[in-house]
Amino acid sequence: MFKSLAVSIGLLCATALTSPALAGNGGTLQIFVSKSDQSLVVYDGGQVVATSRVSTGKQGHTTPSGIFSILEKRKYHESNLYSNAPMPWMQRITWSGVALHESNSVPNYPASHGCVRLPAAFAKALFSMTERGAHVIITDEPVQPVSISHRTLFSPRIPAPDGMLLSDAELRPTTIDASLKPVQVAMADVLPKAGASAKVVLEEQSSPLRILITRRGMRETVLDAQTLLRELGFDAGLPDGHIGELTISAVNGFKRWKGLSTRGELITPEFVEALYKSAGRGEPPRGQIMVRRDFKPVFEAPIGISDPEIALGTHFIEATDVNRLSGKAEWHAVTLENDLPPKMMKRLGITAPAGDTAIHDAASALDRIQIPDDIRRRIEEMLSEGSSITISDNGISPETGPGTDFITITHLARKG
Repeated sequence: MFKSLAVSIGLLCATALTSPALAGNGGTLQIFVSKSDQSLVVYDGGQVVATSRVSTGKQGHTTPSGIFSILEKRKYHESNLYSNAPMPWMQRITWSGVALHESNSVPNYPASHGCVRLPAAFAKALFSMTERGAHVIITDEPVQPVSISHRTLFSPRIPAPDGMLLSDAELRPTTIDASLKPVQVAMADVLPKAGASAKVVLEEQSSPLRILITRRGMRETVLDAQTLLRELGFDAGLPDGHIGELTISAVNGFKRWKGLSTRGELITPEFVEALYKSAGRGEPPRGQIMVRRDFKPVFEAPIGISDPEIALGTHFIEATDVNRLSGKAEWHAVTLENDLPPKMMKRLGITAPAGDTAIHDAASALDRIQIPDDIRRRIEEMLSEGSSITISDNGISPETGPGTDFITITHLARKG
C-alpha cells in the first residue's frame, strides 16, 4: 500500500513553508489542523515536514474536530452539496462531505462550509505527499505528537510459521542408554555444511493496522449475553448483538431465575454481573479492542480497563520505524481535548472526566488497559509501519462505516 516518497517542500509557496524537508513514507504522515490558529502542520513521526495556513468552517458550518484519515483522493472534484463548487486536489476525510482541498479564498479566519481550504500550491504539494489512510487530526487548539514508550504498546514480531516447529535437517544417530540400540529420527535433508550462514526472509510489510481501544458498547454486551445465555440453556437466538424477541425472553427468564426485576431497562449492570458469575466467567470485561485494515474490519475482542469510573480520555498513537527483526517500533502520541456529554458519561458509568490533558495523557490511559496475550500476539504479528491506536471513551462514531478507518469525533470542553 505504501510507497517511498521524496517530496521537496522547497516547491511550496513562501507562505506555506517551514525549512525545506523531505517526506518519507506517505502513509505515516500525520496532518494536524488547528482551528484556533487556522493552521496546518504535517508531521513525519515527530519531525515537522511542512506548514500552511488554512480556512476551516465558518459559524453554522463548523469543521468537525477529531481523528480522521484520508478516504479518497481526486485531482479534481466538484461539490455535491454546494452548486458544484470546484474542489481541486481534493482529499476526503468523511463520506458526509468534509475534505481538504485547494481554494482561491484562504483568509486567516474560518470561511468554508466545513471543509479545510488550502492555498493552491500547498494543496497540490500535499496531495503528492500523502496516501489514502494517512491520518488527519483536527483540533480546536494546536497540539503536537510526542515520543512515547509504554509496556502496553505493541512490539512487532515475526509471525510464527504454521506446521512443523522442528528443523527438517536429519538428526544424527544417538543413544539414550548404553544397553539400548541406537535410536535415529529420520528427517528429510542433511545438515548444512559447517560455516554455512542462514537468512531470515521477511515478507513485505502489509497495510497498517487501525486499532480502536474503547469501552464496551451495548452491541458487544448483548452479543456476549446471548452467548452466555445459550451456554446456560436459554434460547437467546443466534448471537448477533441485536435485541430480538428471543433475546428479550431469555434475559427475562434468567432474571426470574436469579430473582432480578424484569421491569425497566432490559440489560442492566446487575443482570450482566449475575450472568457472568453464573457462567463462571468472573468480572465482565469493560473494554473492547477493534482492528481494521484497508478500511475493513479484521477482528475485535474484549479487554480489561481498570478504574472504569474514570474517563480514559481521547488519544492517538502512531507507530513508525517498525522493525520486526529487532522487535522494536517508535511510537508518537497526542492527547485531544474531548468533553463527554453528561448522558454519555452516565450511560458508560463514568463519574470522573479525563480533565487536564497534561495529567490524563496517553501514558495514564495505557496504564489502565489490559490486553490478553493471545490478542497481543495476533496484533504484533500484523503490526507494520504507520499502524495506529486510538483510545477513546466514545466508542464507534457514526462516521465510522464501510470504507473508513476508525473516525473519532471530539468536542470542546464547555465553558463555565
